[in-house]
Amino acid sequence: MTRTFLRIAAWLAAILAIFAALAWGRYLSYDLDSIPKANPHAAPADLAYLKQAVSEQRGRILAVVSSAERGGPLNKKAGYELTELSRAYYAFKVNGYQVDVASPQGGKPPARIDTEDMQDIDYAFLNDAEAQAKVNQSIPLGRVDAARYDAVYFVGGKGAMFDLPGNADVARIVLAVAQRGVVGAVCHGPAALLGVTTADGKPFVAGKRMTGFTNDEELFLDANARARFPFLLQDRALDRGAQFVSAPNYLDHTIVDGRLVTGQNPWSTWSTVEAMIKALGHAPVAREPGLDENSVRMLAAYQRGGLAAARAEQERVARFDKMLVLMHALVAAMEWRLADAFQLQRLVNR
Repeated sequence: MTRTFLRIAAWLAAILAIFAALAWGRYLSYDLDSIPKANPHAAPADLAYLKQAVSEQRGRILAVVSSAERGGPLNKKAGYELTELSRAYYAFKVNGYQVDVASPQGGKPPARIDTEDMQDIDYAFLNDAEAQAKVNQSIPLGRVDAARYDAVYFVGGKGAMFDLPGNADVARIVLAVAQRGVVGAVCHGPAALLGVTTADGKPFVAGKRMTGFTNDEELFLDANARARFPFLLQDRALDRGAQFVSAPNYLDHTIVDGRLVTGQNPWSTWSTVEAMIKALGHAPVAREPGLDENSVRMLAAYQRGGLAAARAEQERVARFDKMLVLMHALVAAMEWRLADAFQLQRLVNR
């Protein structure tokens, strides 16, 4: 019996070793080391995009971030998403707008920084003395003169779920800007709009088409999200009478309803801010898409037409973020969409 057990154990060990070797070989075939790394020392002067800034001064935009470092019954970390501020900040500036940063409490708000998501433009923002001064000395919302701004943009991050909804100054600013300008928000940022009520007593979002971080996206990342947050953004938007429009998880998706512009998740940041610029009456300055954007476009093509459509989109780009595609393959596997998981990992190899 002992010899039989040892023989079976040896065979199992050999099989596992073979599978491990195959998996390692597959991993090496992805050539992930070829993915360009972001430069932590990047400066605004290094970015070709910023050199294309229009000379015309077109107005001023207010970017609003959360002051909530933690929140909810579980007291989990919150804050705002750095990339949703940094990319918007430079997009607005390149297109001729001065940008001010405000938060409920003023001063230095808590940022969530994920180095895996960072690009040169995000590091340049951290290394930009003028930009950091605006962030570190953010204007308290109570001192914001809404009449100065052509648009207001609510940055996402989990903190936006705690201290922006129901904030009287948020409501004051949104209603004032909406009369003549553009209101925008991305990811969890649209939560700020859900506590705003118009003069006739109706929710600001009632009857409007909008989007934001969806229930599926939230609950996939955190099964305890309903306990963590005071509400789920999609649920509350529907309760307030909004026409909530969602797209596949973690892909670029922006909804424009007149002069209200909302984006579904962090990968919608660029499309949200550029849609805001269009709503303000200007064609956004052309720029080279980031590697993550190229990957998201490939993934969106896969959703529409399978591997062939994704391959066709892949042929249009020189490079893309392989790790992001593999993460979507992992998500598919975790959701037991095994065929999608297999096809998506194939997409990583040209």
